[in-house]
Amino acid sequence: MTDSTAPLSAHRLWPRLGLGGILAVVLILSIGVAVSVGAVAVPLSSVGAVVLDRLLPGLIAHDVGAGHASIIWQIRLPRVILAGLVGAGLGLVGAALQSVTRNPLADPHLLGISSGGAFGAIAALLHLGMFLGPLTVPLMAFGGALIATAMVLGVAHLAGAHSADRLVLTGVAVSFVIMACANILIFLGDPRATHTVLFWMLGGLGLAQWSHLLWPLAVLLPCGLWLWAQADRLNAMSLGDETAASLGLEVGRFRLTVFVVAAMITGVMVAFSGLIGFVGLMMPHLVRMVVGGDNARVLPGSAFSGAVFLIGADALARVAMAPEDIPIGVVTGLTGGIFFIWIMSRRH
Repeated sequence: MTDSTAPLSAHRLWPRLGLGGILAVVLILSIGVAVSVGAVAVPLSSVGAVVLDRLLPGLIAHDVGAGHASIIWQIRLPRVILAGLVGAGLGLVGAALQSVTRNPLADPHLLGISSGGAFGAIAALLHLGMFLGPLTVPLMAFGGALIATAMVLGVAHLAGAHSADRLVLTGVAVSFVIMACANILIFLGDPRATHTVLFWMLGGLGLAQWSHLLWPLAVLLPCGLWLWAQADRLNAMSLGDETAASLGLEVGRFRLTVFVVAAMITGVMVAFSGLIGFVGLMMPHLVRMVVGGDNARVLPGSAFSGAVFLIGADALARVAMAPEDIPIGVVTGLTGGIFFIWIMSRRH
């Protein structure tokens, strides 16, 4: 029995390793190309030389000037990596929410999480000031996202809204309330600072630094692995509450747990990137068209495609009107709006 199954296991393992290698190469190439483009174009070979020199000093000799090296290492590479982390997080959360709510139009902004993040960031930018230094806006945004999630769960508990549809409606209602409060803060704030607020609300990665990358990675890695480990349960939830309950799953508790994990991922991504929509809506649908409905493949596929998509969107935002940066939310909004209309027509 062992001899007959070993070749079969190897036969299944090698294609998966090969696919993983191909996807890794695609991701690395996407990062390299995105770093090389911008108001000041940098050859792709220079990007590789600078990165290798920083990671393995003395391994290779290069003639890249100090200015270009600084642009590559200090400005563009942290920004591109942050775009990848944010895209991966939003795509992953979108796939999980669409399964746990059985709503094909669900995305990470569904439950008011982004609205809470916007409220916290606006409060810091217009009223409280940078009392915690450069991390004030990210921390305030993250705190606002967690408070918004707690509000959604609290209202849902008081109203007895434990079903998927009623939880979604609760999130939409809380989102409107929080955004109304955020608009009041904008109205009462200093008009000279509204440009910064507007750029943040439309999404932007221009303030990315190496020190900022630790926080998204520290949240995305454990939470993403936990969601991936729940792939079988998410598959059961996508079949309906009754089917999931018949399989021994505590539907209400599991759904709330997924929402909390999704809030943690979305909150930290919004805190460092601003409001970026439609990534969590588009990517899971595109991945399901390729790999099917099994969340064991959909979740990592959505994370990968979200990362590559947002890296490309950020590169386009930097070159479309160079030397000015277009808010990345404009790029994803245009793409996502067209995709949303296509999804609606497809469902019809």
